[in-house]
Amino acid sequence: MQRSSHPELATVLRTGPFHLALRTALRARGLALHRVQQHLAQRGVHVGVTSLSYWQQGRRRPERPESLRAVRALEEVLDLPAHSLTRLLGPRQALAGSSAAVPTRPYRDLIAPAGAVDELLAELHGPRDTGLHTVTHIERIRLGADRQLLRRDSQHALRAHRDGIDRYLAIYQGDPGCDVQRVAVRAEENCRPGRVRRDQGSRLVVAELLLDRRLRTGDTHLLSYGFDDAPSTAPTDEYVRGFHSGAGQYVLQVSFHPDALPVRCHRFASRAPGEVPFESEELTLDGHGCVHLVAGSLAPCLLGVGWDWE
Repeated sequence: MQRSSHPELATVLRTGPFHLALRTALRARGLALHRVQQHLAQRGVHVGVTSLSYWQQGRRRPERPESLRAVRALEEVLDLPAHSLTRLLGPRQALAGSSAAVPTRPYRDLIAPAGAVDELLAELHGPRDTGLHTVTHIERIRLGADRQLLRRDSQHALRAHRDGIDRYLAIYQGDPGCDVQRVAVRAEENCRPGRVRRDQGSRLVVAELLLDRRLRTGDTHLLSYGFDDAPSTAPTDEYVRGFHSGAGQYVLQVSFHPDALPVRCHRFASRAPGEVPFESEELTLDGHGCVHLVAGSLAPCLLGVGWDWE
């Protein structure tokens, strides 16, 4: 089977959700469910037509090991890029209201050097688990004519998974040559600045954003904040966001100065700093000099956009 050009399919494979991507792929390939079932069986994977139908309708979600094996086989049957469907599943869904099911990794797993973030967090005397889960996060990155990062803006919709939450921790790591003393923290909507800790050696800034109320389990909260960086010594060639706990949806837009446009952009995901990405995909600049990514149902990971200047 040859991969055909199908813009709608390419888009929904990037943005999800899983059931819509599966349904679109089935329609693009022109395969009935019973034919898909036969192709899977030829590969030693057995799944019912009813299950396939429920998956594409969003009525059920493949989560058991044999179901995830079927999804990987579906990528082959439908001639899709490897991991294009499985990555849309993200972490296993939990029972509503179950805080134990929120997947979490310590910040140190996603930041190098790991010891530096531990020390800064210890100075704040707060719990390592902030008690907040990201429902939606929209982030905008702006680069200047000197090819360096100027500004980072974040808008969060958060949900508490335990009682008594009254603050959010924002972590920023500058590029090589960054002077952390010159990094400004902006607490903009529905929060106010708290304590800020900086470490020049690791180029880390940890900022406490105080909420205007104390959240109970299940409460949601909207907040906006940002970081303004001073020029460093070298051009910026990537922006990476670490997710220490599962996230619902993440949107990242990178805006380039019209006098300094990259020649190539790509998105990538990895499990730890320095690891080979388990996912990578080309991105195309739009007419305004921007690229963006949309990701849903994220497990703890590092997700970002990289670019080449020449």
